[in-house]
Amino acid sequence: MERAIIFDTGPIISLTTNNLLWILRELKKQFHGEFFITQKVKAELVDKPIEIKRFKFEALQILKCIDDGVLTVLGEKHFRQQTRKLLEMTNHSLRANGSWLKLCHPAEIEVVAAAMSRNADAIVIDERTTRMLFEDAAQLGVLLERKLERRISFDKNNIAELKKMTRGLRFIRSTELALVAYEHGILDSLVTSFPQARKHLLQGMLWGMKLRGCAIRVEEIDTAVGMELGK
Repeated sequence: MERAIIFDTGPIISLTTNNLLWILRELKKQFHGEFFITQKVKAELVDKPIEIKRFKFEALQILKCIDDGVLTVLGEKHFRQQTRKLLEMTNHSLRANGSWLKLCHPAEIEVVAAAMSRNADAIVIDERTTRMLFEDAAQLGVLLERKLERRISFDKNNIAELKKMTRGLRFIRSTELALVAYEHGILDSLVTSFPQARKHLLQGMLWGMKLRGCAIRVEEIDTAVGMELGK
């Protein structure tokens, strides 16, 4: 099966609103594989916002990526059943005061199911809760206890099954995708004559993505900038 990366809605919006959607075309050339979105993600990125004046221009830019083959929309029939199963399990995994927490939306889970069906190289998802549920449910519980000020309990069987089902899947964020673009020189055209131009480019890019939805901490930005400039 060809190499594949599956995108959630948030990273595409973050790239678009930061004027970075164009890097997908260059990244795909170097990846030598396919970039996919699902039907539900397309609905969130294009089908609904294109009818709203405020979001129409962003939707048209993303539709152009689809028309040009940079992003390919997957049909859902091959993972519809898996999506239902995952959604049921994810939203019956953590409880607060006896009530199940609805942690994940159908579009996010459809992305995970699609990645499983394609044996994808990575899932690009900026939403922290969904990512942590699959990567580190215990730490997610700690964060939710602090945020909700309630005791969180787990369905250990569901958590173990989810971990088993998604073993081998790699979750990355839009910021990590942008850093790969920086490392490959794709962003060199944005380096200016401003003092410490590369440092400001990295900081501006990562902060822009953080402020437009990517769950990345300030310390992570500082570390990433330091590492990139130290190479």
